[in-house]
Formats: sequence, structure tokens, C-alpha cells
Amino acid sequence: MASESDGTTVAFVCVQNAGRSQMAAAFARREVRERGLDSEIELVTGGTRPADHVHEEVVEAMRDVGIEIGERTPRAVTFEELSGSDYVVTMGCSAEDVCPAGWGGENRDWGLDDPDGKSPEEVAAIREEIGARVDDLFDELESSR
Repeated sequence: MASESDGTTVAFVCVQNAGRSQMAAAFARREVRERGLDSEIELVTGGTRPADHVHEEVVEAMRDVGIEIGERTPRAVTFEELSGSDYVVTMGCSAEDVCPAGWGGENRDWGLDDPDGKSPEEVAAIREEIGARVDDLFDELESSR
């Protein structure tokens, strides 16, 4: 976590951790790898009430861009993870049961539509928006170093 090192911790949070936050975390893992930031950026993803599995339409949409997340399992995010994060990015879902006042870093809400039950085209549009936002976030993180 950020408090344990000089690195930056970014948390991607949603209620179910089965769609938007999984896509964001997958794009972020790719950015960390491609930009050589493994020792500088720690990623956290989780939900306030995690689902049993990642939504199938999300798995398929990510496969379409060469990223496999079918093996990922939604998980609960902890207060400690959030309070130790430099950036907490929520996806536009109702995460009201997690109080931002206790978060240690900057909170950003991306206000994205839920891909669950959407058409492949709608999920692809959400995926592209998330990918662009993650790229912009990493540009910002790199420029602030």
C-alpha cells in the first residue's frame, strides 16, 4: 500500500466488482506492465458487495481486445485498502456504503454505465471509455513523478 512504500496505490472500486472495475483493473495492469511501472504502482480492485463471477459480456468484450479476465474472481475491497490508496476510482455505481471520508487519497468517480446485460456494442463502448480513462490516468501519474 501507499503507506508502506514510496509507490502509488490506485484502487478501482464498484459494488459487484464484476464489470467496470474489473475492466479498469485489467487495463491498469497492462499499463503498469507496458510502462515498466511494476515497482512504482500497486493496483487494488474490489467491490462493496462482490458478485460470484465477472459478467460474461465483460469477459467477452475484454477478449476482443486481447485481455483475458475470465479467471478473475470479484472480491470485497477492505477499508484498509481504500484508506491506504492514493487514488480511489469508483465507476459510477452506488458505492454509498463505503464512506469516502475515510479514504486516504483522492476520490474520482468515472460515472460509467453498468455493462451487465448490455449488448456487445454497448459493452464495447463502455470498455473503450474505460481504456481511455485508464490511459489518461496513467499519463497523469507518470507526469507527476
